[in-house]
Amino acid sequence: MPSPALSITDTLPLPNSNVKIPQLGFGVYRSTDGFKACQAALLAGYRHIDTAQFYGNEKEVGDFVRSCADDNNDIVVPRDQLFLTTKIMAPAGSAEATYKKLLESVSKISGSVGGFVDLFLIHSSKSGAAGRKELWLALERLLAEGWTRSIGVSNYGVKHIEEMKEYATVWPPHVNQIELHPWCQQKNIVSYCKSHGIVVEAYAPLVRNYKANEPTLVDIANKYDKTTAQILVRYSLQKGWVPMPKSDDPERIKNNADVYDFEISDEDMAILDALDKGGEGAIVQAVENE
Repeated sequence: MPSPALSITDTLPLPNSNVKIPQLGFGVYRSTDGFKACQAALLAGYRHIDTAQFYGNEKEVGDFVRSCADDNNDIVVPRDQLFLTTKIMAPAGSAEATYKKLLESVSKISGSVGGFVDLFLIHSSKSGAAGRKELWLALERLLAEGWTRSIGVSNYGVKHIEEMKEYATVWPPHVNQIELHPWCQQKNIVSYCKSHGIVVEAYAPLVRNYKANEPTLVDIANKYDKTTAQILVRYSLQKGWVPMPKSDDPERIKNNADVYDFEISDEDMAILDALDKGGEGAIVQAVENE
């Protein structure tokens, strides 16, 4: 029987906001065909798509989303039933230039003057204190003017979010997107975000398939008659994170969302928790907290 605790339609509230974010996301990092990948994702039930300026496929995502409004399309999903995220990597040299760079993304994704995105993130903490401030103030302007419904950060540690208190009007950030999976649980920043109501998104939740043959994970997957990827997605969901599994294969995209007919036991969650290697377990990067 499906678990009463989790559903593919579940959402999480963003702090100090009336916006709710779908708990299951779909990432399009390095997607070979963003349009087709998004099509497969929506057919599988995803309603949350995560892109970025760095990914180079914002327009593909936008083209697909606009196609969903066409009654002649195979998938008809109203815009208000979709949650679209994008990110900016670095400031553009001035507050105005950075703001215009944000608007470019909104235009690519929405394709209209009155369009918007649901969440805009700072992709990296590596711009330095001045750069991070410039980025955040530009995002606050974007939010105030209605081009985005929420704003947040990615790869931010405790020190970066605390630093924001000096200049932020919108604090805490609505979201912090970080690398998360059993081998890299980043407990300090996760605990900090939880204590402040910041929603934690998990990128690379499948560890890019590097752990597909890890014996402990394989044993648990066999126990539940699930794939290792399904175990990892379910693990993230039960942690209260927002996982964003990525794939270009329609069958895998579908399978990665088929995680609501079982529940990992407390005992097995503890076994997965014990795999944590801290920052050394990261395949992309662990945040800097101090």
